[in-house]
Amino acid sequence: MEKFKIVVCDHIHEEGLNILRRDDKIEMIFAADMDKTALLDVIKDADVAITRSSTDVDDKFIQAGRGLKAIVRAGVGVDNVDIPGCSKEGIIVMNVPTANTIAAVELTMTHMLSCMRMFPYSHDHLKNQRIWKREKWYGYELKGKKLGIIGFGNIGSRVGIRSKAFEMDVIAYDPYIHPSKATDVGVKYTSNFEDILACDIITIHTPKNKETVGMIGADEIAKMKDGVVLINCARGGLYDEEALYEGLKSGKIRFAGIDVFNKEPATDHKLLDLDNICVSPHLGANTFESQYNIGVEAAQQAIEAAKGIAYPHAMNLPIDETKIPSFVKPFLEMGQKIGFLASQINKAPIVSIKVSGRGDIAEYVNSLATFVTVGALADISGDTINYVNADFVASERGIKIDTEELPGSPVYKNLVTVKLTTDKDVIEISATMFNDDVQRIVDINGFGVDVEPKGNMILFKNTDVPGVIGQVGSLLAAHEVNIADFRLGRNKNAEALAVIIVDTPVNDKTLKELASLEACISVSYARL
Repeated sequence: MEKFKIVVCDHIHEEGLNILRRDDKIEMIFAADMDKTALLDVIKDADVAITRSSTDVDDKFIQAGRGLKAIVRAGVGVDNVDIPGCSKEGIIVMNVPTANTIAAVELTMTHMLSCMRMFPYSHDHLKNQRIWKREKWYGYELKGKKLGIIGFGNIGSRVGIRSKAFEMDVIAYDPYIHPSKATDVGVKYTSNFEDILACDIITIHTPKNKETVGMIGADEIAKMKDGVVLINCARGGLYDEEALYEGLKSGKIRFAGIDVFNKEPATDHKLLDLDNICVSPHLGANTFESQYNIGVEAAQQAIEAAKGIAYPHAMNLPIDETKIPSFVKPFLEMGQKIGFLASQINKAPIVSIKVSGRGDIAEYVNSLATFVTVGALADISGDTINYVNADFVASERGIKIDTEELPGSPVYKNLVTVKLTTDKDVIEISATMFNDDVQRIVDINGFGVDVEPKGNMILFKNTDVPGVIGQVGSLLAAHEVNIADFRLGRNKNAEALAVIIVDTPVNDKTLKELASLEACISVSYARL
């Protein structure tokens, strides 16, 4: 059996490695301790590479790995990845932006509290200098202070929610979100950056790019309140460090909490000479929980990319992300998964693919169709299918692609439906997204279900008579197949559809025995 090769270039959590090892379609090469020059030979015939900050994805890396389908950056930042260079070679670049969300949020709150109460200094005074002097350490309370948040994504929004719990007055600035994302959680939204500069405390949570590097400089600091507190647990260089130093030295900035620096390690940075700054050595992702999450998610993304199932959190998608709302991107990723799932369930030459959208997502149904097509053709086209040539490949194979914008759903805020027709059958799958990132299939061929598109899936359609669930469970148990989740949908024709998620791959013998059960109408299997 042909296997997909995934090279792990840097250290990730052991559970991530175990996920790669357990997949019988994956050949995992652990190269984290390998010399970076020797690594170039290893990635020549790899399908996917997993990297972190220790491996620069530069021109040498890209040229050596020109056959790569994708690179997974196991973390948030992609500063060390040449994304345009990867795009030129057709390599999809993905990151893992949410795995360390809580760690970064909690570190931000730590710095905010430390700055307001000068905690590191009072700790040092007692612990190391053995001086008990309470009157020296009068701080400030968070309650009633105005907090300005620059960037209201996964991290910034959660900082806002936690700050509201401290009874702070929170205001958010982010030109790339709908204002309701802030107002729905009780945070004020502003499109005027001057409102942020007027706050008591300012924290920044944006990516690092041409637009955001140095976005807080001398001019912005001059407009701030005297005694402002600045926090940066995002990326180094978002605050102009020279201006930050001068502001702290003069007292214009009363205190700063800094976890990231423009050049790291920053052991000799002049900011460290000041006595009104709280610093940490880039600890945003340094929790045991986040490292586990990063390793697991990076491995899962690498597997999906290697198999052509989906490219979660792709950084170089064939769309202008500045022109689409943030809620659209997860739907694109989900659409590719649904396309792949439909083609696995309905294994036959594809005649047509129709993609429909309800709600706000309907406006982006054409982009959705491209992603669905890539997923649907991944198994039969292999390396020849990508976002750029999807329409061409479909046309070349005589597959008709249709899209449809429908009125809003009375049940779901947004709903995507994929109808895949082959020369043997038709399958129609509807899916939605809850809370921006929770994918759910809600309907399969008229059977209402609630299932995550993930893992080993058995679809068992049967006449709706007593005892079927028990028979299916007993048969799977006899084959040592453990059921992780069992979802059942029924229709008016006395039929039922069970979507069964199992822990291990299912062989043909097991599927044939399921099909032989008296009540069985059809059985199909897919691995996502």
